Amino acid sequence: MGKRKIWDKLLSADRIGAGKAPGTPERTAFQQDYDRIVFTSAFRRLKDKTQVFPLSKSDYVRTRLTHSLEASCVGRSLGAVVGREIIARHGLKEVESGDFGAIVAAACLAHDIGNPPFGHAGEDAIREWFRTSGLLERHDFTPAQRADFERYEGNAQGFRIVSRLQSPANPGGLQLTNAVLATFTKYPRPSYLPETLEGKSSKKFGFFQQDAENFAQVARSTGLIERIPGTAWRRHPLAFLVEVADDTCYLIVDLEDAARLGFVPYKDAECLLADLAGSSVNGQRLDRLHDPKERLEYLRAKAIGRLLESAAAVFLENEEAILSGDFDDELLEQSPIAVPLQAVLKLAKDTIYTARPALEIETAGFEVLGALLGLFTQAVEARAGHGRFTTRERMLLKLLPTQFLDHDGEPSADPYIRLLQIADFVAGMTDSYAVDMYRKLKGFDLPA
Repeated sequence: MGKRKIWDKLLSADRIGAGKAPGTPERTAFQQDYDRIVFTSAFRRLKDKTQVFPLSKSDYVRTRLTHSLEASCVGRSLGAVVGREIIARHGLKEVESGDFGAIVAAACLAHDIGNPPFGHAGEDAIREWFRTSGLLERHDFTPAQRADFERYEGNAQGFRIVSRLQSPANPGGLQLTNAVLATFTKYPRPSYLPETLEGKSSKKFGFFQQDAENFAQVARSTGLIERIPGTAWRRHPLAFLVEVADDTCYLIVDLEDAARLGFVPYKDAECLLADLAGSSVNGQRLDRLHDPKERLEYLRAKAIGRLLESAAAVFLENEEAILSGDFDDELLEQSPIAVPLQAVLKLAKDTIYTARPALEIETAGFEVLGALLGLFTQAVEARAGHGRFTTRERMLLKLLPTQFLDHDGEPSADPYIRLLQIADFVAGMTDSYAVDMYRKLKGFDLPA
């Protein structure tokens, strides 16, 4: 298949359960996807979900919401730059560089939508609770179903939200275009595989067992390369750009946040960003800036610009290998700025992500999420006949929103679905809501 046909398929505007998406020049199908994500309740809840510093009292510090918006802006620019060259190289018809930008922007906007409360610590808390709960031994789960809980993953929860949980009455949930769904899925594989796969795209997993057929439809529509027939695939090429936009924002912007909060000296942050920005820095303009915050903002903008330029160059240089599935690495690791970027990453790991306030609240998150999972799984399990269904369990069941129960208002008879729905409920909470519910259910903070 020629590269033009490959790209035509990769840019599929088909939607699960809805066929080809209608669009207009003023508002394309991919721009509609962006809008659909913005108006979801799951996206709004990102305003109170941890980026780096949980439950921060500062109104400056980024949340998952602001991070996602910033990543989408970076992704739009990066996608458009790459798209312009791809269109010129292969003579793509009925597509514009802005379409590439819109696809990447929409995928970036949703890339953290499945994150549970307390960031990555929340993922660890959910995994750890299920591993030690005894529930996985109680039921006759397949290895794949069991792995969904033992290796619980926010990326898979995100695919589940946009393709099932939001607008659940529709087949395919939000019914985003397959191009956006494939670009969103950085890890196009399930939690359990019969063999080990190498490469960046196999380090985590991108969908739960209940959602595997939905992703298979996406993969077929966009022509993703199969690694294990019907089970695991190579990444959509534009997923590499989503990864760049995410990494760029969280590394550079987290560094800026840490300096504003006093965890990193301004001078150290300046030096790191200046190394990343390189020759793009206008020394005279920087000298005119005396406020450390303004200097940091200028260097941050220049560093982001250089990262995007480098990533686009690596992508276009390796386009053939990316399309064939032979390239499976981070674009920025192959760029000239890999060394200064590693310096930022090292500082982040040594100083920012181990800051005492972050560690204290993330550690408390294990207690909060574990307790909520325990209370609500006990309630649905008892109702399903596994234990005494007491007055307490009956009240807890009434507190569980009906969207996390079967259509008859009862817990699912399928134990895999039953437990997955409780994980849906807890993972969808904001940081503050999870803490508030924990305090109330434990009797620490009774309603007035």
